[in-house]
Amino acid sequence: MMPQYSPAPSAWRRIETAWGLPDLAGKGRFVAANLIDSLGTGLVMAFTVVFFVKTTSLSLVAVGAALTAGQLLALPVPPFIGLLLDKYGPRIVVAAGNWISVAGFIGFLFSHAVWQIVLWQFVVQLGSTAFWMGNSPLIVLVARGVERARWFGFVRALRNVGVGFGGAASAVALSIGTVAGLRAVVVINVVTFAVAGWLVITFRGADTSEAAGTGPAEPKPVEPEQVVGETTGQLSGGYRTVLKDTRYLRLAATNISFAFASTVITVLLAVYAADNLDVGAWVVGVLVVLNTVMVTLLQTLASRWSEAHRPVTALMLALVFNAASFAVFGTLLVLPGWAVIAGLLIAMVLYTVAEILGTPATSELSVVMAPEHLRGRYLAVYQLSWSVGGAVAPALLTALLEGGAALPWVFLTAISVLAVPLVLGLDRQPAATSEAAPTRDVAPVERLDGDPVG
Repeated sequence: MMPQYSPAPSAWRRIETAWGLPDLAGKGRFVAANLIDSLGTGLVMAFTVVFFVKTTSLSLVAVGAALTAGQLLALPVPPFIGLLLDKYGPRIVVAAGNWISVAGFIGFLFSHAVWQIVLWQFVVQLGSTAFWMGNSPLIVLVARGVERARWFGFVRALRNVGVGFGGAASAVALSIGTVAGLRAVVVINVVTFAVAGWLVITFRGADTSEAAGTGPAEPKPVEPEQVVGETTGQLSGGYRTVLKDTRYLRLAATNISFAFASTVITVLLAVYAADNLDVGAWVVGVLVVLNTVMVTLLQTLASRWSEAHRPVTALMLALVFNAASFAVFGTLLVLPGWAVIAGLLIAMVLYTVAEILGTPATSELSVVMAPEHLRGRYLAVYQLSWSVGGAVAPALLTALLEGGAALPWVFLTAISVLAVPLVLGLDRQPAATSEAAPTRDVAPVERLDGDPVG
C-alpha cells in the first residue's frame, strides 16, 4: 500500500503551531465575533458610571447603587440559561446574549431614573451571562476535539486584547467628556454587539449536524452510565443530577477561589498599594499593564504547554502560583521601601502566571466534565460559583482590608491552598462528556483519567 502524501504545512500554519495558536482556517466569523464582543466589553467597563452621572441628574451614589442592584437581580439567571443551552445549543444562546446586550445598551440611552438604570443594567448583565455560559461549550464545538486547549487559550488572549483596546478607546471618549461623545460610545457598543451576534448565528463551523469535511462532528452521547459518570445510571436528569455530581461540585468550589482572585486588580490592588505601601499610582498602572501584556503574549504559549499535560495539572499549578503571589503581596508590609516595588512586580508576575494557567483550564474542565445532554445545567452551576464569588468578593475583601492590611492576603492565600485538595482526583474518573477523540494534535486531556483516547 502506497504511503499517503501529506503536504508540508504552510508558513502561516507553522507560525500558528509555534505560538500555540489553533488552526484558524474557516473560523473567521467565530474569531471576529469574540474580538468584537471583547472590544465592546472594554468600551463599556470603563465608563458606565461616568456615563450615567453625566447624562442624568442622579448622584454618584445613586448610580452606583442602581448598577449594583441590576447586577444582583441577574444572579439567579444562570439556571434558566442552562435550560436554554440544553434545549437550543450554545451558538443560539451566545448570539441571543449579544442581542440582549444590544437591547440593554439601547435602554442606557433613554435612562434617566434609578429604576430604568436597574432594569437596563439587569438586561445587559443577562446578555453577558448568556454569552459567557454559551461561549465555552461553543469553543468545544468549534475545536471538535482538536487543539481544544489552544482554542481556550486563544480566546482568552483575544479577549484580553479586545478589552484592552476597548478600554483605551473608552478612555479617549472620557477625556473628551461631552455627553454626545459618551452617547456615541454606547451607540458603537450597540452596533458592535449586534454584529457579533450576527457573526455567531451565521457561523456554520460549530453545528453537530453538519456534513463531514469541516472536522470531526460531535458524537452522540455514549451509554448512559458513561455519560453521567458517578452521578446516576439514567440518561435523563436535571439539576438534581448536577447536585449529586460531587466531582463537578468540587470544581465549582475550586472556581470560587479563582473568582475571588480575579477581583484583586479591580478591588484590592490600588487601595492597598496607595494606603498601605505608600507607592505612587503610577506603580499600579505599571502592574496592570504588565498583567495585560503577559496574558496577551504568553496565553497561547501556555496553551501549547497544556497540550502535553492534563487540565487538572494546570489547575493545581494555578492555585499554587496564586497562593505564592498573595503571600508575597502580604509580605510587602514588612519589607523596606526600596524592596516594595520589586516585590509588587514579582507578586504580579506570579499572579498573572496563575491567571494564564487557571482560566483556560477551569473553562475547559467546566465543559468536558459535564454530560452532553445536561451541559447547560452543569454550566449554570459553574457560572453560579463564579457569580457568587464575584459578588461577595468586593464586600468581603474590603472589609478584611479595613480590619488589617494583611488580612485579605491571608484569606486569599488560605482559600487557594485549601482548594488544592479539591482538585486532586478530579481526573481519576472518566469524563462525564461525549467528546470525540482528537484526530491530530493528540494530548492526554480527552479523558480525565489521564490516558489519551484511541
